[in-house]
Amino acid sequence: MKEQKAVRVGVIGAGRIGKIHAEDLATRINGAEVSCIADPLVDAAQETAIALHIEKVTADYQDILNDPEIDAVAICSPTALHAQHIIEAAQAHKHIFCEKPIAYDLQKIDLALAAVEEAGVKLQIGFNRRFDANFHQAHEMVTSGKIGQPHLLRITSRDPHPPSIEFVKQSGGIFFDMTIHDFDMAQFMFGDIEEVYAVGNVLVDARIGEEGDIDTAIILLKFRNGALGTIDNSRQAVYGYDQRLEAFGSEGMVQVQNIPTDSVIHSRAGEIAASKPMPFFLERYRDSFIREMAEFIECIRKDSPPPITGYDARKPVVIGLAAQESFRTGRPIKLSEIESGVR
Repeated sequence: MKEQKAVRVGVIGAGRIGKIHAEDLATRINGAEVSCIADPLVDAAQETAIALHIEKVTADYQDILNDPEIDAVAICSPTALHAQHIIEAAQAHKHIFCEKPIAYDLQKIDLALAAVEEAGVKLQIGFNRRFDANFHQAHEMVTSGKIGQPHLLRITSRDPHPPSIEFVKQSGGIFFDMTIHDFDMAQFMFGDIEEVYAVGNVLVDARIGEEGDIDTAIILLKFRNGALGTIDNSRQAVYGYDQRLEAFGSEGMVQVQNIPTDSVIHSRAGEIAASKPMPFFLERYRDSFIREMAEFIECIRKDSPPPITGYDARKPVVIGLAAQESFRTGRPIKLSEIESGVR
């Protein structure tokens, strides 16, 4: 049997997440190879290329789109450029992996999805937490009926330290740079959400408030199936990266707890000491980044649908917009209100 050719990928963006995906594609994922890496800061791209033995480096991502030998792109550019890069990649007939979110604007998202559909290429969006082995197992237990009828979902997501103010200025706000993962996880676990109610405050860093954002939030969710949910976020958990989930139903519940840096427990008179949770997302979700990219390559090789489509990824943005509007107005917002505002 003839061996199938490797999927040749061009990586757009050599920042933190671009380096992660480039490394995985080049060294950890069967059936893939990195043909080129592009970044306006060409020195950053060059550094990654040297470390991973990537032959081509460019400051202009158009060089990737114009290369007929490249089959797919991994879009790791700033969020403001995602929709544009998706459209151009689709028009160049490249399969597309793009980091979340596609955009903060539903009209831009819809234009990008239309371009993908017209070109007939595959699009997968990087909601990597679905590929975490623990959350995936919890999802399987919920969908297979192990907890019975879903009643309550509780998601805790707290960062170990607040981001830089420079990041806050361009992040889109807490609901888009942080909670959006939790919105996706909520719909992954319990299905479509109909209504959200968001409250928040600035309790960690006053400068975040000065930029018009919040650093502490609770979001109440109403699901289409009648279940209820809560998400709580904080920009600073002094004990580490806090990532927990509990799904409760008529026949029981399933929980996902934090993963400690090690499993050593020291017991003595007056104290039992265990290790803190993983320090941050790069450590906690390292394997999930590998799995999501491996599945993207596999869907190209097998010509099967991607596990997270652009339409799946559109939903958390609608939820995020509803959460923003709820926080602004102080009332619950139905997702249909956000959709009705799309022209």
